Amino acid sequence: MRHPGDANGKVWGITDLSSELSTLRSQDPSNTVVQCHGVFDLLHIGHIRHFEQAKGMGDTLVVTLTPDRYVNKGANRPAFPETLRAEALASLDCVDYVAITDWPTAVESIQLIQPDIYAKGSDYKNHDDDVTGMIVEEEKAVTSLGGRIAYTDDIVFSSSNLINKYLPIFPPEVTEYLAGFSSRHSSDEVIGYLRAAQTLKTLVIGETIIDEYQYCEFMGKAGKEPILAGRYAYSDVFAGGILAVANHVANFCGDVGVATMLGDSNTQEKFVRDRTNARFDMMCLKADSPTIVKRRFVDRYLLQKVFEVYEMNDEELSESQNLEICSKLEEILPRYDVVIVVDYGHGMLTHQAIEILSSRARFLAVNTQSNSGNRGFNIISKYPRADFISLAEPEIALEERKNRGDYKEMILSVSEKLHCGRVIVTRGKDGIVCYGAGEGFVEVPAFAGQVVDRVGAGDAVLSLTALCAVQRAPMEILGLVGNVAGAEAVATLGHTSSIQQASFFKHIETLLK
Repeated sequence: MRHPGDANGKVWGITDLSSELSTLRSQDPSNTVVQCHGVFDLLHIGHIRHFEQAKGMGDTLVVTLTPDRYVNKGANRPAFPETLRAEALASLDCVDYVAITDWPTAVESIQLIQPDIYAKGSDYKNHDDDVTGMIVEEEKAVTSLGGRIAYTDDIVFSSSNLINKYLPIFPPEVTEYLAGFSSRHSSDEVIGYLRAAQTLKTLVIGETIIDEYQYCEFMGKAGKEPILAGRYAYSDVFAGGILAVANHVANFCGDVGVATMLGDSNTQEKFVRDRTNARFDMMCLKADSPTIVKRRFVDRYLLQKVFEVYEMNDEELSESQNLEICSKLEEILPRYDVVIVVDYGHGMLTHQAIEILSSRARFLAVNTQSNSGNRGFNIISKYPRADFISLAEPEIALEERKNRGDYKEMILSVSEKLHCGRVIVTRGKDGIVCYGAGEGFVEVPAFAGQVVDRVGAGDAVLSLTALCAVQRAPMEILGLVGNVAGAEAVATLGHTSSIQQASFFKHIETLLK
């Protein structure tokens, strides 16, 4: 199957190529097929020598490409789209066939191509150096088919390093910051804190929120009423609130518990359990209440939210339910190394529950969210103590009752009130400000590319920075981890997916090359 720009007929669809290779083998059973796989975002001399050595191992060289949608190297990557990457590879004399795959890993393409030899660069010889962990699965796939893995050995370059250096995707100040950061902290150091989180016992606490997106085609003003009219198209439903936090954390920690509250009517419990990759230690049902649904009406073409409707009862808990929650918290808190609280301000966390959290949690990480459902009443000083705080800039301004002012002074004020020596404040496009007692202030610029949806970005930031904060990681590392988490969250519509460990590690590696 010919592709645009494929002047020599080397670029094939992956399924068609599998059939072509079967024909080739039937005509010449001695033909040895060698497969290379990767992103190959910026073709360089290291790649060319790798392919030439790989071709020397056999007769037919097949190069398979990771498609754009599965390139997990951060914002604005790949730098070159899949069709151009394929065309560049097809121009090399040593390459016989090129195919863009349909999957995030090489395993499926190995199963279709069935190479006699699967060739990787020398930087993959030590399997522990592969942050994705997929080299092990790739070797299993090729050996199960009777083939073997082999390693080329020549000069090694990095496409990411060359792109960062010569084709920077960030403004100069961000590129300069990342170069400075990498001289102070390696990607191995940053990733090391996240790997170590696997041993942490982590409890996440907060309300369950069902985020529903109703996509509409908005037609304009109604004929006789001053209202906006739209035609319904379709909808998505996401596990939001504390469930989103639990799913992020569960991808990095081996033991994650959830303490949450649903409504006793329209509980949606099956949906909640099916969409959550963690254990429920507490699932209380609020009387005379639905499970909270935040229903956004979204322009389907621009993916812009037009308005939203809350389905909830935010009345105070009954005394019996308050006692139930407090009793359960006292029971489960001692089991955990770190407690992550996202207080959405909809009634679950009472004064008594907050007192228990502040006095009993070994390490308490907190965000109090400001949203239209709590109208400015949900402020961080309701917690008498925390070990780590993550707030958005408007949330800390609300706490300090200052519309404008020096945010560093606000951070110091909040730190003193809560006896909290580690605070980060997210500032959208301006990145993150970090404060650590004894370390002072560090400002880390934003790394986000295209912003698809801001819903859940703060939850993602808190989820991963808390895991580093409990280990006393330097505040600058918290800032980088938080900004990478935020960049991945805003690139995702709603809670379509949680942050995955392998892609997150790859994102960090790419930034710091």
